[in-house]
Amino acid sequence: MEQGKKKKPIGFNIIKNDPTDGHGGFGAGSLSLDNISPVFVDVLEKEAFIDIGAMHARSTVEKGIKFLPNKEEVPNGKPYWLVWVTIDRKEEGPYYAGVTACEMTVDRSIRRGYKSLPEHVNLMDKSMKRKIIVEHMDEDSKRVLAEFLKQHDQGFWDRSSAELKKGLLQE
Repeated sequence: MEQGKKKKPIGFNIIKNDPTDGHGGFGAGSLSLDNISPVFVDVLEKEAFIDIGAMHARSTVEKGIKFLPNKEEVPNGKPYWLVWVTIDRKEEGPYYAGVTACEMTVDRSIRRGYKSLPEHVNLMDKSMKRKIIVEHMDEDSKRVLAEFLKQHDQGFWDRSSAELKKGLLQE
């Protein structure tokens, strides 16, 4: 890659057509991951970014780290929030329909981290079911996430629920 060119940031997954096309056969009723995106919030750096690799625990944050189920085993871990953002469409256009946040810590010096895989899977599922679960996030991280979502697409943000806006901005 040339020095002067910047890598284009990855955007949110956008809704495609119904993968089963209404046929009711094999795969009918299964969930589609086409409209969910993983957003990381770096708590210390106060920045947010999309990393699609997190869909399969292969994000840049997670690579090379052995995750332990006990937070106390990683006392110096750098804190992150992995936020599952689900996009849906209504008559006016697309919006942020489900937003759920999972805690994660990473200590690169010992190549260890903390995350609860069952919690991550359950919260991904809740995001796909259009739930907003952000109340356990720290206030700074909520603001960082809100700004990131607004900057990505103001229209998505404007069409989103009052519950999401209140949860992230305490409006």
